[in-house]
Amino acid sequence: MPVPSPRLRAGAASATVWYLRLIAVFNIIAVMSLPFRKEVEEHNDGKLFTARHVHAHTHHAGQFFTPYLATAGLASAAAAIFLALVMRRGKRAGWVVNILLAGPLFGLYVLALTQHPFRDHVFNWVSTALTGLFVAALLIGRREFNAVGDPSNPKLALAVGAGGVLVTGGLGTLLVHATNTLTGATLFDELAYTLLRGISVGPLADRVDSVNAPRWADIIINILLAAAFCLVLYACFRSPRGRRLLTSDDEEKLRALLDKHGARDSLGYFALRRDKAAIFSPTGKAAVTYRVVGAVSLASGDPIGDPEAWPGAIDAWLSEARRHAWTPAVMGASEEAGTIYARHGLDALELGDEAIVDLAEFTLEGRAMRVVRQAHNRVKRAGYTVRIRRHEDIPADELALLIDRADRWRDGATERGFSMALGRLGDPADGRCVMLECRDANDEPRALLSFVPWGEHGLSLDLMRRDRDCENGLMEYMVVELLLRGKELDIKRVSLNFAMFRSVFERGARLGAGPVLRLWRSTLTFFSRWWQIESLYRANAKYRPVWEPRFLLFAKSSDIPRIGLASARAEGFLELPGLGGRRP
Repeated sequence: MPVPSPRLRAGAASATVWYLRLIAVFNIIAVMSLPFRKEVEEHNDGKLFTARHVHAHTHHAGQFFTPYLATAGLASAAAAIFLALVMRRGKRAGWVVNILLAGPLFGLYVLALTQHPFRDHVFNWVSTALTGLFVAALLIGRREFNAVGDPSNPKLALAVGAGGVLVTGGLGTLLVHATNTLTGATLFDELAYTLLRGISVGPLADRVDSVNAPRWADIIINILLAAAFCLVLYACFRSPRGRRLLTSDDEEKLRALLDKHGARDSLGYFALRRDKAAIFSPTGKAAVTYRVVGAVSLASGDPIGDPEAWPGAIDAWLSEARRHAWTPAVMGASEEAGTIYARHGLDALELGDEAIVDLAEFTLEGRAMRVVRQAHNRVKRAGYTVRIRRHEDIPADELALLIDRADRWRDGATERGFSMALGRLGDPADGRCVMLECRDANDEPRALLSFVPWGEHGLSLDLMRRDRDCENGLMEYMVVELLLRGKELDIKRVSLNFAMFRSVFERGARLGAGPVLRLWRSTLTFFSRWWQIESLYRANAKYRPVWEPRFLLFAKSSDIPRIGLASARAEGFLELPGLGGRRP
């Protein structure tokens, strides 16, 4: 038997996805269209995950059968949608489920066509042909479906299914009991009617003669069972959660790479977050760190290590993402890394710019720095002082006090940050981090800044905390003190906050800016009322930094909404019920 070409396999796999999409649309239209439902006979109904039995009750009913998954029900629509999604992502479990359902069904249809009542109808031949083509496409494209699922999925799906049937079936039965216009129905009759209505709003449940519920009740029951079925499908096909986090051995290897190449990327030290996992190149000279959030494999910053070994680490990371059907994405990559990621099939979208200040060029002199200079002098005259130390040089009791104050000053209960935050303060392994402690005239701590190392002579801002009742401009005062006194710790450059869409604000305010750019700037300005997009840009611009662009990298444009949701969850800006944070 000839082996299908890669192009034919890909085309067949794509065809199965499109078939499921069209069937989902068909089923939804069937549910919403009452005239269509009246024309759909009992043959269109059948239990979704059991072999269909072809009946011929009368000359007008049961003599037709429909293509695979084509029923007038939301449950089958949900099945088609979910299966299309998991098949599009190359899930092996999706292929297995489809072949186990469609294969026997196709055989049953072929057998039915040998019988007189069924072979006389052209529609049955069309249904058999479509189902057979779907099975053939599955067989041809089977090598395209290699993504593995979570080993716990079958057990979880059974538990969710049992609970879903009990809850939704119980609610549906109560609704049927309350709205039934006929008398004499037993509990078994009402339960049977509920389960049949969960499969379809067509005439399948009409065989329960003792029950007659209104149409609105039928639709509600169908929606309830479809919702429960969606949960079962999600539990069955969900991607592995990426539970393997940073091990002590991984952290040791990453620190060795940072010692050699840490000066390349200001975000490199954040790879040491312990809620990330690391995957190394075959040579061990480079690594990509990532976290799986909602089936998105979210990396951040540039790969760690030797740039010549970056392709090997990127290949390993992308291969793992494909194997588990994770959506690959990178937050905050530099232009150099973005170029290499692009060679591996990822596209780029500029997110904004990172503010980097060269201490040798920073000065408070000149008209352009007048506002910063005045604010610095005002806070200084109020009696505030700043102390700059490495974490390892701070006595344990003082460090414990600062950690306690930082927790109390945090805005909200969630520790925010992922791509540009370390997520911990005071860990003994982070002794080279730098702490700026600001005290008032009464020698009370009022604010602190913490920076992570950026190579031997750089710092990258990690954490900003302050007492809400302190003097205005305290953070600016502390940043200026670091920029003026950083040479005490042999610091030559400092990476400050990341300004999202910075170029839009800058170019949109210039003379001659086009209408599209001005509209985009106005939109961002509006949303800045809540998300401080523009204010963060202006807060950094006052130090006259060098702006370094940072990019979002993704495989498909259609993945951007999913990536955005995963990023918001990773950064701590979005908490989903039942689910376990850049700079606050």
